[in-house]
Amino acid sequence: MLKIKSFIFLALALLVVVSSTGCSGLSVLPGGSATFASVDPSYTDLAYASGSDAQKLDLYIPTAGTGPFPVVIMVHGGGFMFGDKADGAGLTGVDQLLAAGYAVASINYRLSAEAQYPAQIYDAKASVRFLRANAEKYNLDPENFGAWGASAGGNLVSLLGTTCGVAELEGDLGNAEQSSCVQAVVDWFGPIDFLKMDEQFAGTSCEQSHNDANSPESKLVGAEIQSVPELVKTTNPMNYIDATDSPFFIENGTADCNISPVQNKDLDDALTAAIGADKVTYVSLEGAGHGGTQFETEENLKLVIGFLDTHLK
Repeated sequence: MLKIKSFIFLALALLVVVSSTGCSGLSVLPGGSATFASVDPSYTDLAYASGSDAQKLDLYIPTAGTGPFPVVIMVHGGGFMFGDKADGAGLTGVDQLLAAGYAVASINYRLSAEAQYPAQIYDAKASVRFLRANAEKYNLDPENFGAWGASAGGNLVSLLGTTCGVAELEGDLGNAEQSSCVQAVVDWFGPIDFLKMDEQFAGTSCEQSHNDANSPESKLVGAEIQSVPELVKTTNPMNYIDATDSPFFIENGTADCNISPVQNKDLDDALTAAIGADKVTYVSLEGAGHGGTQFETEENLKLVIGFLDTHLK
């Protein structure tokens, strides 16, 4: 029943995007994946804050091993406009993570129709603090937290990895005594520098509509992005990079017409300069688009798990 409901949700979300933007809903989908975890969550709808029904997470605990388990926080995509913690596209790799001895927390966060940025990063950080505060209860290792996101989720996890200790992005959603820092980040084709997205597609066959008022990025901040550059700069993880940042695994497809591969390569270059090449892995999948099966192969997921093993175990 969970899978059926999630498929219905995605189908309805596509219709909403088509009707509201006048273009294909695929333009904001994180790859159209239909991958689901093969097991139900150990805990469902745990409230990590109390301000919105969206502020909940599902927690998966490995059935083998004694713990405490390192944690990977999964952040779904959907153009900041739709998506759910139970969607297939946000659960790619959960089975492999559980088998490798990781607990997994798949989170919801307030979407742009409910709240404008920085609500989304406030929520992501609140979920980290909640999990740390309850680490003993759920047999989690509070010292080893990773974050993995695709598309819009890739932006949010990249912010988690670069804004440790940045007070203005912390929010006030509880467990303030806990750290919202993460120790490893997996960014799959996340938008990084909103203000350059159309510029980077100039001269290509890819649509250049990110500056439009009805783009996902503009809806996120509540105005055409080029009209509020100072606010938009706070959505850009590269503006916060320093030598203390988390290790990163960054991956994109060379044929991505939603997020230019230049976005992810620029993030790779900036992080490598700041934290060292040994802490940054960049993979560009030849011919892959905005997600899809090339990201979900056993070989590719092994690369991700290997990266997490290096930095969380």
